[in-house]
This record gives sequence, structure tokens and C-alpha cells, in this order.
Amino acid sequence: MREILHPPDAASLLESMRSIGYTLESALADLIDNSLSAKSKNIRIEFRSSGAPYVAIVDDGIGMSADALIKAMKHGSANPLLDRDKDDMGRYGLGLKTASLSQCRRLTVISKKMGSVAGFCWDLDVVIEKGAWTLLALDLEDFSAIPHVDDLAEKESGTIVLWEHLDKLVAGEISIDVSVSQQMGYAREHLSLVFHRFLRKEDNFLPVALFMNGIKLVPIDPFISYHKSTQPLENEVFSVEGQKIFVKPFILPHFTKLSVTELRDAGGAEGIRSQQGFYIYRNRRLIIWGTWFRLARKDELSKLARVRVDIPNSLDHLWTLDVKKSAAHPPEAVRANLKRTIERIRSVSGRTITFRGRKVDKSTLVPGWTEILDRGGVRFDINREHPLITAYLQDRSKEDSAMFHMILSAIETSFPAESLYSRMASDVRTEFHSEDAEARLEKLASEMFESMPKDSSARKMLLASLHMFEPFNMHQHLTQKIVEDYSQ
Repeated sequence: MREILHPPDAASLLESMRSIGYTLESALADLIDNSLSAKSKNIRIEFRSSGAPYVAIVDDGIGMSADALIKAMKHGSANPLLDRDKDDMGRYGLGLKTASLSQCRRLTVISKKMGSVAGFCWDLDVVIEKGAWTLLALDLEDFSAIPHVDDLAEKESGTIVLWEHLDKLVAGEISIDVSVSQQMGYAREHLSLVFHRFLRKEDNFLPVALFMNGIKLVPIDPFISYHKSTQPLENEVFSVEGQKIFVKPFILPHFTKLSVTELRDAGGAEGIRSQQGFYIYRNRRLIIWGTWFRLARKDELSKLARVRVDIPNSLDHLWTLDVKKSAAHPPEAVRANLKRTIERIRSVSGRTITFRGRKVDKSTLVPGWTEILDRGGVRFDINREHPLITAYLQDRSKEDSAMFHMILSAIETSFPAESLYSRMASDVRTEFHSEDAEARLEKLASEMFESMPKDSSARKMLLASLHMFEPFNMHQHLTQKIVEDYSQ
């Protein structure tokens, strides 16, 4: 048997690799990984859509020598089977090239280390023309034509990655300005989420500053860990092949307790319910999120549950991490531990959804509706023992009371259970806590107490216990004011 060297056709392979599946935001994230691995503290994304459009990533990392840079420009520059530094964000030695060339036809990298500057360029049109893996080396006179090269001159070390000829980024678009600006807007949100743990101080890690056209990115915390109503649960730690995996569950506040901005950050465009699940971090970088890995279904009881899982890069081979670092699947040893986590947090998430807004113990609460279980399923009846009902019927005739109960029965039979479930399954904000709801409640109290004699025992009983009655229990401050006003 003879050995035959059979290298791939350079032009065909490079053109094919452009369709590996990178989006603009995932491509930018790959380059930021490289900057973080280079110990960068300030990373700038600069883009221009007019004239000769380009995208540039400028960092202040440790930089690369000419030999290191030419190696980095080689496809497959690192063996994914070899051990890596624990802080290394890469894996396959493909990210810089495949991510960049998925968005542009000309990739130039200039790096400065110890006062020495080197630059190399992959130009797909040159590769096609030459029919070979032709890498272009920049001469000193070529540097002046590179955008933001003056910024590099002011630094002790750093790197510029430049994308030109942005054919994929503007393909099929009528307005290049609108297209680039819109796609960069999506990328901004994506990067604010994926690198949110780098953008603020965490333990002994100092924050990294990430800018886009001079505007600093603000971290998007998917756990809303800063909110006073977020429930962090107990940490879990387990080992796989001698490597530790850290698990930290969070139960988000019910969406009625979130501001518009907090609700947007927690759910994004797809809503809170679809974003429940595990959030997998590799070296603090978010790689996959919003999935239970088929260990559980996404449903109402778990929609507020999110679980942070930290994995080391030494277990990449078990997680089948893809080239783009945007997909991973846990091995069996990890799935068994994660399944126990799901069982532990579902009940807490369910309680948060079911009992939101109640300030008193359930046993002392007088509900407006009662849940009735029978062989046919479940139904909801108006609580006939509610003090508001008993007070109203106290001086009514039998005929009026019978008519009133008939009206209540008619209302009960038309309870919109399916519509309510559909609304609560979405993230449409209810009116239970709105200013309009409080105004209606205040009007109800006014009509009720003004029609009752001040020395009435029923009035005194209602005022003494009003904070325990639905719906007054969900508006504690208003209820306290009502009691004070009508107790005088």
C-alpha cells in the first residue's frame, strides 16, 4: 500500500468553509474569545458601512510575534485533542479564520508584541487566482492603509483583526447602512449576554471593557441576580474525569415584579418561558442556553427556573463542543446529575408562579375563588363564604339572595380557564398590579364601606381582616390606606 499526499483544493475548501454556519454575532464572539485568551482588558469593535465598509476588532492583549501570527493564520493551527491552558477560550485552531471569512472575503491581522509589528492577510480572490494556499505578508508601507493602525501604535501590545469585502454581511440588502447597523444591533445584545460575566467584576476577575463604535456594552444578566426577588438556590459540585463542574440554580422573580427593561433582559424577544433551562458556561463564556437537554419539558412550573453550569475546557471532548462554540451536549455522567437538579428546582419555580403577590400565610388567606377537584378534573368556584359576599347578602331577602347565587353560578360556568392558561403561559403582563387595578379596587372599597353604617359589626370585621381577602391582599399599601381612611 502506497501513501499519496492528497491536499484539498484551497479555493474550494475555503469557499465551502464559509458556509459552516456562523452568524455575524457568533463570528464576532469567536474573535472576542481570542482577545480574552490574549489577556485583553479593552476590546473595541469598530464598523463602517459607508465608503469601503469594514469591521475591525482592536484589543490591547499580549499580541503575537511574526512567527506566532503566521501560525495563528494557518487553518487547524491547534490540535483539539491536546491539553490547553485552563483559560484558553479556543479549541480547534479554526475560529479566527473560519469566523472571519464567513463574513468577508479579505481578512487581515496585524499584531504588535515587544515593539515589533507583523501583519498577514488571507484574500479569497488571491487564493482563487493562484489556486494555492497563498497567504499575503504585509510590508511596513502596507500598515498605513489599515484602519485604526494608529491605535495599535499607541499600545505596548495588541492586535487588529480587519474584515473587508463584506459580501456575506450585505448580500441581498438594498441599503448597506441599514443592514449593517441593524445586524450590529443584534450582535450588541448577543455579546452583552454571552460575555456578561466578563463585563462586570466577578470574584477575583476584573471587568473587561467591550465597546462597539465607542459605546460601551452593558452586561445582560439572564439570572437577574441583582434583583431582590431572585431566589438563588444552593450550589452543587460534582466531578467528571477528575474535573469539577459547578451548578448554581436560580428562580427568577415572577414577571409582574420586573420592570420593562428587566423583563426584556430576562426573556429577550422569545419570552421568559422559552429561555428556561440550563445556561452552560465554558471558562465563564456562555456557549448554550435555554434548554433542558431533553431531560425535562419546558412548561409553566419551570418557566422561572434557570441553572448556571460552569464547565472547564478540559472536558470539551465529552461535551462534543462544535467549532462555533454555540452547541454542546452533556455526557451521561453530567446528565444524571443535572436531572437531579431539575427535580429540585421545579417545585420552587412552581411555588413562585402559583403564590406570587401573597403576603400572608395561605392558611389565613380568604380566597375569592376556590379550586374544586373531582373525577371530571378541576373547576373554580366563587367562594360563597367570602366576607364581601356574606356582608352583601346579610340584609337581602331570600328571593334576592337566590337570584344573586344564580348570577354567581352563571359566572362560574363561563370561567375562561383555557384563555387564562394561554395568557399566563405567555409573558403578557397582567393587570393585577397596575395603577388601573388599584383605582378600581379603591372605588370598590368606597362603594362598599360608604353604604355600610359606621357602627356595623360587619363593617368592623371587614376592616379588621381586609388584608387577608382577595384581591386586597395583593395591594398591601393600598389596603392599609383604605383601612385607615374608613376606620375613622
